[in-house]
Amino acid sequence: MKNKEVKKVRNKLVKMRVNDDELELIKKLHRQSMEKNLSNYLRKIALQKPVLIKYRNQSADEVLKEMILLKSELNAIGNNFNQAVKKLHMLDKIPEFRFWIAQHQSMQTELLAKTEGIKLRMNQIYEQWSQK
Repeated sequence: MKNKEVKKVRNKLVKMRVNDDELELIKKLHRQSMEKNLSNYLRKIALQKPVLIKYRNQSADEVLKEMILLKSELNAIGNNFNQAVKKLHMLDKIPEFRFWIAQHQSMQTELLAKTEGIKLRMNQIYEQWSQK
């Protein structure tokens, strides 16, 4: 059998008084930590145990915001391009347009594939950075 650590019951209450400013600072520091409960956070601090702190990279956050905007713009460009091509397909009775449509059909497919590839890569980068 494995040696299981016996959980000690915490039955002693320790009270501490703080003013409003101190309480706000304690709450702010707690929110920056990985601790779910304020009591666990305070216990670790009081017992001088390590506390994991969340770290946010400000420049990475700014890049992520820009990527979200770029993704929206790519979606809009793709949608506009699709709408334009659909309207041109209605004009395929005119010989000049039939030739143009045939010539640019592959360009549309390539543009949409590249746009989709960029969006997928942006999603991958976003997922990687948002986990840090």
